[in-house]
Amino acid sequence: MNTEKQQTHNARSEVTGVAEAPDDAPGGPGGGLFGGMFAHGRVEDQVGDEAWLRALLDAEAALARACARGGVMGAADAEAIAAVCVPERFDAGAIGRAAAASGNPVVPLVRELTRAVGGDAARHVHYGATSQDIMDTAAVLVSRRAAAVIRSDADALCEVLAVLTERHRSTLMPGRTLLQQALPTTFGLVAAGWLEAVGGASARLGASAELPAQLGGAAGTLASLGEAGPRVAAAFADELGLAEPALPWHTDRGRVAELAGALARLCGAVGKAAGDIVLLAQTEVGEVVEAGGSGVGGSSTLPHKRNPVAAVSARAGAAQAPGLAATLFAAQVQEHQRAAGAWQSEWVPLTQLLRVTGSAVAWLRASVERLEARPERMRANLGLTGGLPLAERVTTDLAPELGRLAAHDLVKAACAESVDSGRRLVDVLAERLAGRRTAAQLAALLDPAGYLGAADAFVDRALSAHRSRARTVTEERR
Repeated sequence: MNTEKQQTHNARSEVTGVAEAPDDAPGGPGGGLFGGMFAHGRVEDQVGDEAWLRALLDAEAALARACARGGVMGAADAEAIAAVCVPERFDAGAIGRAAAASGNPVVPLVRELTRAVGGDAARHVHYGATSQDIMDTAAVLVSRRAAAVIRSDADALCEVLAVLTERHRSTLMPGRTLLQQALPTTFGLVAAGWLEAVGGASARLGASAELPAQLGGAAGTLASLGEAGPRVAAAFADELGLAEPALPWHTDRGRVAELAGALARLCGAVGKAAGDIVLLAQTEVGEVVEAGGSGVGGSSTLPHKRNPVAAVSARAGAAQAPGLAATLFAAQVQEHQRAAGAWQSEWVPLTQLLRVTGSAVAWLRASVERLEARPERMRANLGLTGGLPLAERVTTDLAPELGRLAAHDLVKAACAESVDSGRRLVDVLAERLAGRRTAAQLAALLDPAGYLGAADAFVDRALSAHRSRARTVTEERR
C-alpha cells in the first residue's frame, strides 16, 4: 500500500473506530467491498492468496528435503529447490488463472518453480508427489495457521468474558425463555454460558486443526519413490511439523469434515452470544450497550442510533458457517483413489469458513470489550411483571401444605387476576392466602435475589473450567 493510500486508510479507521481492510486487500471473499466485515481481525493474513501460496511452497520445499533425507535426491539439489520456494518470486493471480487448464493451481506453480530453480536441480522439483499431495498439505498448513490465530483471539475473548462473568455474578436480570421473562438469573451466569460455549468450542478446534500431512503419489501408493516411499513420507511430515498418517487420505475426507464441524461449532457459540447481545441492546430492553467512539454504531439515516455493530458483524459472519460446513461434509463422498470434483470443491468453502470464523471471533471480542452492562435497567425490567416470574417459588412453598396441583392452581389463578386487574401479585396472593402467609412472607418469596438456585455455583464451575483450559493452552504453547 503506498503512503497516500495508507494515510487515507488510517484516517478512515480513526473515524469509524474499527480497523478496516486495506484498499488493496486481496480480491474475492476476503477483500474488496465486504472485507471490512468478513475479513476482520488477523485471520485474513493466514487464509488469503499469499498465505495459500506460502503453504504450497512450504510443502514443495519440505518434499525436496524429505526426498534428500530418503536418499532419492542430493541434499544440494533439495536446498536449491527450497531456496526458490519464496512467495515473493511468484504471482498468485497468474498461477490462479493458469490453473483453469489443469484443474488445480499446483500444476502451473510447479511449472514456474521448475523454471525458477533451473539447472540439474530442476528435474527433482515435485519429485514423487501428485498435485493433490501438495494441495492437501497446503490446506493443512493454512488451516493450522489460521486456527492458531482464531484460537488466540478466542482465548483473549474468553479472558474478557471471564472478567465479565466474575464482575456480574450477582447482577440480577430476567431470565428469558421463548423471548418471554421466565425466572430471574444473573448477568454473570449469562456471560458464563457464553464463556463455556466459546471456550469449549475453541479447545475442540485446536484438536481438529491438527491434520496430518498428505503424500501418496498419483494413486496413493507412492510407487514413483519405490522402497524409499515410506521413508520420504515420514520425513515429509517431519519437515513440516505435521503428523504422519497411517496411509494417504486422498479420498478419506473425514478429517476435513471434522475440522469444518469444529469451525461451525465455534461460529455457533459466537453467533449465540452475539445474538444475545443484540437482543439485550434493543431500545425496549436496554440492558447492555456497545460503547464506542464517535461514529461507531451509527446509522446512514438516523442520527440517534447506537447500533451494536460489533455483535451484528459477529453474528453475520457466524451465520455463514453452516452452509460452508455443509459443502465440506458433502465433499466426503469421493470416487475411487482420487476425486473428480468433490476434492476441488473444498478449497473455497474451507478458506471462507476459516475466514468468517476468525472474523466472527474477532468481532465478538470487540463487542465484549466495548460492552457496558446496565444493572439498573436489568432490575427495572425484572419488576415489569410485578413478581410474576417468581410465581413458581410460591407454588413450591405452598406444595407441602396444599399439594402440588392445588398449589399450582391457586397461584395460577392469582397470576391471572394480577394480570387482568393490574394489581401487584403480592397483594392478590396476600388476599387469597390470608392466614397462611403474610404479605411480608410473600414479598420475600417474590424477591428475585432469593431464587437464583445454583447460579453462583455454575458461575464458579464456568470460571474453573476456563482456568483449566487456559492452563492447557499455556502448556501447549511452551
